Formats: sequence, C-alpha cells, structure tokens
Amino acid sequence: MSSYIFKRMAMTIITLFLIAILVFFLMHAIPGGPFTAQRELPPEVEAALNEKYNLDQSLPRQLISYLGGLLKGDLGPSFKYPGMRVNDFIREGFPVSAKLGLITIIFVLAASIPMGIVAALKNGKWQDVLSMIIATIGVTIPSFVIATLLMYVFSLKLGWLPAFGFDKPSGYILPVIALGGYSMSFLARLMRSSLLEVMGQDYIRTARAKGLTEFNIVVHHALRNALIPVVTVLGPTIAALLTGSFVIEKIFALPGMGKHFVTSITNRDYTTILGITIFYATFLVVMVFLVDMFYVLIDPRIKYE
Repeated sequence: MSSYIFKRMAMTIITLFLIAILVFFLMHAIPGGPFTAQRELPPEVEAALNEKYNLDQSLPRQLISYLGGLLKGDLGPSFKYPGMRVNDFIREGFPVSAKLGLITIIFVLAASIPMGIVAALKNGKWQDVLSMIIATIGVTIPSFVIATLLMYVFSLKLGWLPAFGFDKPSGYILPVIALGGYSMSFLARLMRSSLLEVMGQDYIRTARAKGLTEFNIVVHHALRNALIPVVTVLGPTIAALLTGSFVIEKIFALPGMGKHFVTSITNRDYTTILGITIFYATFLVVMVFLVDMFYVLIDPRIKYE
C-alpha cells in the first residue's frame, strides 16, 4: 500500500506540472497580452509593465520563473490588480465556494442516492418514471439555464427567495439547486442502473431463496456493490462542487473563486488563470486519489499491492 501511495503522489506532482505547462503555453499562444486591451496606455508604460512582470522575456524563461515560484507555493501576482496576488484571490474566494459546495454535496447525496434506490426498486412504476423525468431534466438543461429560471420565478415573480448574495440562509437555496441539479440527476440515474444490475445477480436470488427480507437484501448485499460506480464519479463531482461553479457564482453575484476566474479570462490575467486552474486541478487529483482509497472500504476484494 505504501509503495502505491508513493507512486500516486509522484504521478500527481508530474500531472500538475504538465497541466501548468500546457495551460501556460495555451494562454501565450493567443495573440496579445494582459495590457494590450488598455489602449490608453502609452507604449513606454506598457513596456515598463511588461518588464515589471517579466513578460518581455522569452517564454521558456517565463515558464521556468513561474514553475520556480510554484514549487514554493507562490502562484504569482495579478496583472490587473496591483498589490494583489493569486494566493489572495484563492484565500478570499475559496471559503465561499467551499461552503456553497459543501451544502450542495449534502443536497446531491441526500437526493440522488435515495432517488436512484427508489427508482430501481420500483422499476417501471410511477415512482421510477417520476424520478427519471426529474433526473432527465436535470441532466439535459444546463445549470445556467436552471439558475436563470429559478431566479426569474422565485425571486423576481414570487419574491420568495433572494436573487443574489448570502445575507440570509435562504440565499443558499437557489444556488445550491442550480449548482447541484446536474450532479444529482446524473448520480440518481447511475445509482438506479447500478442497483438494477446488482439486483439481477445470482447471489441476490440466492439471498431471496434463503428467505431474507427485501430490506436486508438491499442494505446488506446489493447496496454496497451498487455504490462502487457512484463512488467512482463522486471524487471529481465533489472537487467540482467544492471549488465552485464559475457560472453559477457569476449569475448569483457570489464572492467565490468563480468571480475572479471569469474576470481573469476577460482581462487576460495570465497568472490568475494559471493559479486557479492549478488549484482546481490539485483538488481534482486529490479527490480521485481519495476515491481510489475508499474503494478498499467499500469492496474488500479490491487491494493495492
């Protein structure tokens, strides 16, 4: 197990550096720079800014300088906000995104798994049809469309819920539903199909032949194996929800990382784009690693030698 963990950590570090290099060159492949949009800047001022942020150097030297700071945990300064560093943006925005994501994860798990179980056990009945209609709507309609509809109906027309901000606990309701709609629907459909497959296995028929109740069969025999595909996609899902949805945060005017990321793209703030991308990639890789470790707890047959 220890050798496996060491190999995964080494792979994680290599993966993150490859992501940083790829995003670095992709950003610099776009014509222009962070200061070209500011037409009012005199050429000598723009040249001085490029020199200050080492943008006048060759791309390999810029990359080596950035990777050196990355090894120290320094994601660099912001090109558009003097005196601010990318670490400051993450320090300010991540708690907001993480809080919203944590509440959304609870909502997704509390809704999707029971929905999938009920749909599988009531296969072909009205409970199954209703659950799959809801799940299909959540999967097919984009989150920003759901967010806009929820805001229009419950905020503008009915006035029941606030349209932006977290000033009240009710302010979390619309962002959580919009952010978790796709994940809830996808996991519910996955849970249903997985449980249906498990319930058709020979050992389930043997358990029924022994006279076990349906509750014991589902809880003690079927559910554990049916959760394996769900856990597989749960890692990336949790990482995406905890780091926040950039679009949802922008729509509901939430001060999370999404606001900084969207603004950095429009401003072509290279270091902010790179820093938030690497932060998200780190979160994603770590969650995938934790999911692999969680497999052992769910299924004792899985071992990492």
